[in-house]
Amino acid sequence: MEQASVIDPSPRLLRSQADGQWLARLEGEWTLLSLRERVEALRAELAGLPKSGVSWDLSAISRMDPTGALLLWQAWGRKQPDQLQWPPGPAGSMFQALFARLSAKQGKPARPHRLESARMLGQGLLNMAHHLLDAVALFGQVVQDCGRMLRQPSLIAWRDISAHIYRSGAQALGITALVGVLVGVTLSYLIAKQLQNFGADIYVINILGISVWRELGPLLAAILVAGRSGSAMTAQIGVMRVTQELDALSVMGISHTVRLVFPKMAALALSLPLVTVWTSCMVLLGGMLAARATLGLDYVQFLQGLPASVPVANLWLGVTKSAVFGVLIAFVACHFGLRIKPNSESLATGTTDSVVSSITMVIVVDAIFAVMFSDVGIKA
Repeated sequence: MEQASVIDPSPRLLRSQADGQWLARLEGEWTLLSLRERVEALRAELAGLPKSGVSWDLSAISRMDPTGALLLWQAWGRKQPDQLQWPPGPAGSMFQALFARLSAKQGKPARPHRLESARMLGQGLLNMAHHLLDAVALFGQVVQDCGRMLRQPSLIAWRDISAHIYRSGAQALGITALVGVLVGVTLSYLIAKQLQNFGADIYVINILGISVWRELGPLLAAILVAGRSGSAMTAQIGVMRVTQELDALSVMGISHTVRLVFPKMAALALSLPLVTVWTSCMVLLGGMLAARATLGLDYVQFLQGLPASVPVANLWLGVTKSAVFGVLIAFVACHFGLRIKPNSESLATGTTDSVVSSITMVIVVDAIFAVMFSDVGIKA
C-alpha cells in the first residue's frame, strides 16, 4: 500500500526568470512558528529580487499570519505589487485582509506632536475639574450629614470611629517610633556637626525643639499615616465598590458619608494629633541620644533646656495642624475610594493616586500654615 506523501510545511521561496520576467512563487506555511528558523535566510532571498517587475504567486501558501505578511510587506517596499496572484477561496480573502490592514496602518498620518501634547494637557485639566467637582459635592454632603448627626446623635457610628482610631493610631505607633528615632538621630548629628564650628553646641536643643514640635513631627506623622492608613481607607472603599457593597448600602438607604466617610475623618482628626505627639517625642529621643554621643550633652540638661527654649505655642500649633492633616487625609482617601470603578485596575490606580494626593495636600497645607503663623511661637 502506497504511503501518502507528507507536505513539507517549511516556508520556501522559488525564483525563476523567463524572457526577462521574474517569477517569485511562495510555498509552505508563512507563520511565526515556521519562520523562526529561516527568517533571516528568507529576508535575504527576498531582498535579492528586484523591487519592481516581479510576478508574485501566493497560491501555494497553506497558512500565513501577520508575521509572514509583514515580512513580505517589507520586501515589497511597503506597497502591494502590481502582479500578484492570491490563493483561491477563503484563504485568498484572509491574505488580502492581512495586507489591507498593513496598508491602512502605513497610510495613517501620524498625529502632530503639538496636537498630542495639547490633547494630553486638555485631558489632564478636564480630569482635574472632575475631581474638584466631585470633591466639592462630597464635602457638601459631609457638611449636610454632620448637621443631621447633630440633630440625631444615634446616627453616629461610634464603633467604626473607635475601630479606625485603633487602626490608624495605636497600630501606627511602632513604625512612627522607629522612623522618628532614626530621623532624630540623623538630624541631631548633622546639626551638632555644624554648631561645633561656631562653638554653639547648646543651641541644638533650640533648633531640634522648635523644628520638631512645629514642623517635622506633624509632617512626618502625617506622611506616614497617609501612606499607611490613607491607602487602607481607599482600598477598603474600593473593594466595597468592586463587591457592590456600596450599592447595597444605597439600596438600604444608608448614606455613604454617614457610614464610611465621617467615621474615618473623625477618627483621623482624633488619632493623628496623638500620633504626632508620640512621633515628636521619638524624634527628640533620637536627637537627645545623638547629642549625647556627639556633643557630650547630658540627658538632664537636654530635658531641662527643652521647655525653656521652646515656647508652648509651637506644641499647640503642631497639634492643630495634625488635626487638619487628619481630616484632609481621610477626606482625600474617601474621595478616591468612592471614585473607584468595579475592576482591579481602577482599584490599584485609585489607591496610588490617593496616597500621592494626600501627601501633596499635606505639604501644601503645611506651607500655608507656615506662612500664616510665621510669628507664632518663635519668640519666648
